[in-house]
Amino acid sequence: MITEHALLPVRPGQEAAFEAACREASAIISAMPGFGGLSLSRCMEQGSKYLLLVEWDRLEDHTEGFRGSSEYQQWKKLLHHFYEPFPVVEHYSQVFIAT
Repeated sequence: MITEHALLPVRPGQEAAFEAACREASAIISAMPGFGGLSLSRCMEQGSKYLLLVEWDRLEDHTEGFRGSSEYQQWKKLLHHFYEPFPVVEHYSQVFIAT
């Protein structure tokens, strides 16, 4: 399992529209092979910044499967116009969990 991490800088004043578009877009990504879950969190200190975390079975499920799909084009159309500047997306593998 890997975690896709993206800090999403949303254009100020577009937060409500962005959140609604994310809810719609979640139906697209959740149907993709290898998808394991998604969370979207809003920054408390900077209200127009969001943290997107997506779980994938394998890196390639995101980088090749999702990004190479026609569904990704729908995702882009729904969400990419909200970002300023465009976010950096990184992938992480878990080292340990403390409870």
